[in-house]
Amino acid sequence: MAQERAMSVFERYLTLWVGLCIIAGIVLGKAAPGVASFLDALALYVGEAPVVSIPIAVCLFFMMYPIMVKIDFAEVLKAGKNAKPVGLTLFVNWAIKPFSMYAISIFFLGMLFLGFIGPDAVDHVKIPLGLDLPVGATHGVGKVVLLNGIKILEVPLWRSYLAGCILLGIAPCTAMVLVWGYLAKGNDGHTLVMVAINSLTMLFLYGPLGGLLLGVGRLPVPWQALLLSIGIYVALPLVAGYFSRKWIINAKGEYWFKEKFLHVLTPLTIVALLITLILLFSFKGDVILSNPLTILWIAIPLFIQTNIIFWFGYALAKLLRLTYGDAAPSAMIGASNHFEVAIATAVMIFGLASGAALATVVGVLIEVPTMLMLVAFCKRTRHWFGAEDIAHAALLQKEAAEGTMAIGTKG
Repeated sequence: MAQERAMSVFERYLTLWVGLCIIAGIVLGKAAPGVASFLDALALYVGEAPVVSIPIAVCLFFMMYPIMVKIDFAEVLKAGKNAKPVGLTLFVNWAIKPFSMYAISIFFLGMLFLGFIGPDAVDHVKIPLGLDLPVGATHGVGKVVLLNGIKILEVPLWRSYLAGCILLGIAPCTAMVLVWGYLAKGNDGHTLVMVAINSLTMLFLYGPLGGLLLGVGRLPVPWQALLLSIGIYVALPLVAGYFSRKWIINAKGEYWFKEKFLHVLTPLTIVALLITLILLFSFKGDVILSNPLTILWIAIPLFIQTNIIFWFGYALAKLLRLTYGDAAPSAMIGASNHFEVAIATAVMIFGLASGAALATVVGVLIEVPTMLMLVAFCKRTRHWFGAEDIAHAALLQKEAAEGTMAIGTKG
């Protein structure tokens, strides 16, 4: 397991790759502005409104499937043995995090940084699926306008950024958290249980929470698009991952699945993510060049939110007298975001060129350095949970490593 969860070159330098994508996207937008627009226009339309960009949908599916195929849903059966840490994680992820993200984002983006973003700056997003509004009609804080022959919704730019932050806040991590939990020397078993439970919980809570908070933020609430997004980018890869994992392990064995199949599949995720980011930034080059600090204004509330949720979860774990092995991953899962789902949903609902999509990508930009900082904090504060807990965490990791060696010997 140690080898499986060691950070790859892509994961370790994720911030660098995103930075390079920003540069490549801006250059593409200047040199060949029609490329991204052409690809985004290859879409399924309802009336005059584009609903699903086919090339982007393909990229985003291949970004999601490798994450879902790694999930072992048999781990859900172990949840009863870890009732306290599981309950804590679910409480922080779904009862606290979405609402704290909304409050922090609206304070910074809608008040403190509004003058820097531009109180009159606007963004153009998709009209909610199923609505046939005439040009000039209003919907929430948006107004229907005609752009390049297509009806779209014009909304305040800061509210579009807020939408991206909301989508990040309702997407608890189910991928990179395996790395963070391992690096913090946490209980791998608890992490695996929560990865499986969060993936299932997202099917039922992601849409309602997203619709609620977008509505409170006076943003368009595209219920049909939200459900379609969950179906395409959560349910479909989840089902495909479950059945293909089961079939491959039965046919080739668990060792082959982990050591061969996943190693071949991982580059597809990387390529799909990078292509999506480059296309997204090719649309946003003018915004970034005209206001280079745009990314900073979005990054600050995201960074603060990540830290607050981590500290809140970590403190509650201490009050509940959890072991360090359970406390560290419980806090990590809440702090980290499932940015792949957030990006996919933002692109689906608001469009590749939207400020909402840009905000979700900023989440990717700060993910690795922020989480590595919190991992280091966990390791420095292990003594808060007692010497016995530290020894227990070390034993769990030793047993996990020995189990992997046994699998390797059989393979």
